[in-house]
Amino acid sequence: MANILVYALQYEGAFNKNSLGAVSEAAKLASETGGEAHAIVVGEGVSNDLAASLGNYGATKVLNVNGPEGLAQPVVDAMAAAVAAGDYSYAIFGGGLLGFEVGAGLAARLDAGVAMEITAVRAEGGKLVAERPILGDSAISQISFRSDLGIIISRLNAFEIKETGGSATVEDFSVDFSDFSGQATMITRGEQRGADVDIEGADILVAGGRGLGAEEGFELCEALATAFGGNSAVAATRAVVDAGWFPYAGQIGQTGKTVAPKLYLAAGISGAIQHKVGMQGAENIVAINKDANAPIFEFSDLGIVGDLNKIMPKLTEAVKAKKGA
Repeated sequence: MANILVYALQYEGAFNKNSLGAVSEAAKLASETGGEAHAIVVGEGVSNDLAASLGNYGATKVLNVNGPEGLAQPVVDAMAAAVAAGDYSYAIFGGGLLGFEVGAGLAARLDAGVAMEITAVRAEGGKLVAERPILGDSAISQISFRSDLGIIISRLNAFEIKETGGSATVEDFSVDFSDFSGQATMITRGEQRGADVDIEGADILVAGGRGLGAEEGFELCEALATAFGGNSAVAATRAVVDAGWFPYAGQIGQTGKTVAPKLYLAAGISGAIQHKVGMQGAENIVAINKDANAPIFEFSDLGIVGDLNKIMPKLTEAVKAKKGA
């Protein structure tokens, strides 16, 4: 039996979608190993109703901890106490900067094995095996755990959110926080998105690379995303972010975010492996590049060889016409 503990990050009365995915994945894995999936929530005045809503994603019990929100060390204290009090074989995090910090801190605190940047987990012989791409995503590393607690930190969007319609019991869990955990104070909290759009949840992404030529080239991407309307957004490669053309919040790739939209349109992007790992989960990939030998054409569903400065405006007008029809 392998019980699994999941950290569920919440902000302003809503749970982070990667945390919900982690809860769903933990519920599936627990059912396959004869255990249960429990969640832990840390925040000031989190309602039991909000905590109980995690039952809809597969959690059978939720530990509700009253403590500082958005800081790693109080969560490490809470999870370490929960592991000591309960029978947990694994802890799962849904990725993100805070998830990485908490997961690493918990591993150090409990001398536990930790696997990061995980893209899949499977049950095997009553235990969990994590999969992590290595060598530029050309191979997959299979990771098992020898420690009493195995810590799994996924890539963003690695786990699918599944509603089960289940319910969870909520337990108010008291924690004696370490003195050093209270040394940091949250002054303000928010997320930089570049345009108040969650690129990780967008259905359509128009991404730009160095082929745009200059920062002003992103106006072509913005215009096309606006034409698509709905849940569309603009993103970028690391090269243009490093050049200062676009905010880091919109960076896709190995050192940025992982996305899986229904449509990914790449404008002036060569398709280096570091970028591919962040968007290869897209349902449909359309690439526009003047270089017919650009690597991105090897894994795109539709490739257009030509001058994006001429193609993008025409495509935008065509989308507007279609939407207006």
